[in-house]
Amino acid sequence: MPATFARVWKEIRRDVRAAQERDPAARDVGSSEILAIWPGVHAVLAHRVAHALFEAHIPFAPRLIAGVARLLTGIEIHPAARIGRGLFIDHGMGVVIGETAEIGDDVTLYQGVTLGGTGFSCGKRHPTVEDNVTIGSGAKLLGPITVGHGSKIGANTVVIHDVPPNSTVVGNPGHPVRIDGRRPEGPDADWVHLPDPISDAIKGLASRIGALERALAERGVDPATIPGDGDGDGNGEPLRAARGPNPAGG
Repeated sequence: MPATFARVWKEIRRDVRAAQERDPAARDVGSSEILAIWPGVHAVLAHRVAHALFEAHIPFAPRLIAGVARLLTGIEIHPAARIGRGLFIDHGMGVVIGETAEIGDDVTLYQGVTLGGTGFSCGKRHPTVEDNVTIGSGAKLLGPITVGHGSKIGANTVVIHDVPPNSTVVGNPGHPVRIDGRRPEGPDADWVHLPDPISDAIKGLASRIGALERALAERGVDPATIPGDGDGDGNGEPLRAARGPNPAGG
């Protein structure tokens, strides 16, 4: 019994310390205040109790604890989900963690994150999130995928495929993008400056079109006089000269 109490107390201290380290609003807040007020901490602690009871095959109580925690915090964690040490759920409202989800150590989740399943089959159907992963607001991770160590998932990203370690994923569906010269590890989520592969592709096309128009102009050809309405008959309307700023931002 003393060993069990010591282990539980150690887990509680680590969960509180995770909130202090990763939530700027908690930097100058005492441990007792965090333990009393922070909903993400409440949800994680309630889950640890519910999961222990679930593993002991005690009926009813695990789901009751999970249901009460959901009512009080807005965070839904299935009692069977496996959660490592130092999980921090910031704000937390709308977070859903499914039955077969597995979360490693020192993971950070923001509000609205879903670790959801696909289909109605039994067995492993929810994501596995490895250590030191940060998942942004509103992100949806669906199916038995694996998010590699140290990765970041951008806000509102939909992830349906495995994510390599130390990469950043953005978009719908999510696209892994490695950040050159920087390991994207830890909770320092700079969501404003995440790369956007779709925008980059459009800018690349716009730049290419501009280069082609300049090449035509150097040869004495006005791009605005080239016919082409897209129907292939060669009798299309002349191209209109571009006006205003580039809509692609390039």
